Order: sequence, then C-alpha cells, then structure tokens
Amino acid sequence: MFIAMNRFTIVPGKEEAFEDVWKTRKSRLDQVPGFVEFHLLKGPGNEEGTLYASHTIWENRDAFEAWTKSEHFRQAHASAGDNRGLYIGHPVFEGFEPVKGT
Repeated sequence: MFIAMNRFTIVPGKEEAFEDVWKTRKSRLDQVPGFVEFHLLKGPGNEEGTLYASHTIWENRDAFEAWTKSEHFRQAHASAGDNRGLYIGHPVFEGFEPVKGT
C-alpha cells in the first residue's frame, strides 16, 4: 500500500469553490491500474485559511509513480492553474508507506 497526500491551504471564504473544483473534476483515477481509493479531507480553518488534504490510496508506490507519468495525470491536472486564486502557497505533497510488522 502507498498513501499519497497533498495538503492545501485555502483562502478564507473560498472553501466552497475549492470543494466544487474537486467534486466536478474528471480525475479518471478509476481507470488507473493500482488505484484503490480517494478522499478529500477538510481540516481546521481560521482567519488565515482552511486546511484540506487530498488522500489517495494505491496498491504500491510504483502504481502511484506510474500514474504521475501518465496521460490520465496530465489530463486531470490540465486546468490546475485556473484555480490559483483559491490557494495560499503551494500544495505540499506527502507520501506514506506502511511500517512492516504493525
């Protein structure tokens, strides 16, 4: 298993617009070998912004990395620049693998 997360800080008042981007996008993840599950998580917010994390589960790191080099990935991210006004800073990527024996 491999978990890929991107953390985003969203401009106050733009949370609904940000969520709509994710709800209406055509990710095509269900067509990607090794993809298991996706979640968009909403975290705490304050006057400086609201924290979100995209959370995908993959069969393994190789499947995730293959997706990042695929046409599906390019298509899913083609309009990402159109939404720059929603973000504070850049997304922060974090990748996780299970600890053996737990």
